[in-house]
Amino acid sequence: MPMWLVDSLSPPATKTDALPATAETVAAQADALCASCPHAGVQLPEGRCTPGDACVTAHSGRQIDRFFRRNPDTAAGYLDDAFWERRAVAVRYAPLDSVRNKMHDPDEVVRRAVVTRLPLQDVGAMRRDSDREVRISVAQRLPPDELLPMANDPDYMVRMVVARRLPHGKLPRLAQDREREVRKAIAGRLPAFALGCLDDDPEAEVRYIVASRAMPEHAAHFLADPEWLVRFAAVGRAPRHCLAPLLDDSDAEVRRAVRERLTMPEDAIPEDLQ
Repeated sequence: MPMWLVDSLSPPATKTDALPATAETVAAQADALCASCPHAGVQLPEGRCTPGDACVTAHSGRQIDRFFRRNPDTAAGYLDDAFWERRAVAVRYAPLDSVRNKMHDPDEVVRRAVVTRLPLQDVGAMRRDSDREVRISVAQRLPPDELLPMANDPDYMVRMVVARRLPHGKLPRLAQDREREVRKAIAGRLPAFALGCLDDDPEAEVRYIVASRAMPEHAAHFLADPEWLVRFAAVGRAPRHCLAPLLDDSDAEVRRAVRERLTMPEDAIPEDLQ
């Protein structure tokens, strides 16, 4: 066995190693892998696999991937393998018809790999998967117009993906979501004229985003908000004639922002409203 191969198979030395692995020991380990491998008689002589580098019997995702990259025709035969990572990598290379049969694989990593392979018209069948990471992958792939059923997902991370991709006209459906981060995402995406559905949100962080994006007359509504940061955001959007009462605001930053706005030219308006 060539020495470069022996070197690639040698485990890293640790303080707990009683005896360093010899070249003969490493070579024996490689021979054992090949002895139990059905591909040793064909792929190995043809250079289509290499112990320690591109090996389907290794417990290494990278080595397994390199093997299937060279031998994609063998992937379907590993879709029911006992090792989850071997199945997950095989899904990337196996024919699509056989991949469809793995939609209910017991391992979530395998099912996530399935989501990445399925045609878009089939992805929706996995929107109720038991694992949130699988459902997140589904939400990332589904066409935006088909995302609304996932707005009721029990996991807020799935709903976050929905909130970031849902068409604007359907965003109000999530305006009352129980999770603050979802509502913040909605506040950042709704058109300015539609932000009113979040006016009375219980979280100041949500109202801050609304006040920062609202149309001028709408922004004036937030000049009386109990949270100073929301009032501060509203000062930058509200009409100038509404600002004078805040010259005596309880917060110094709000008072400073009001003074700056009142000294600006009469026709100065936020860039996004020009």
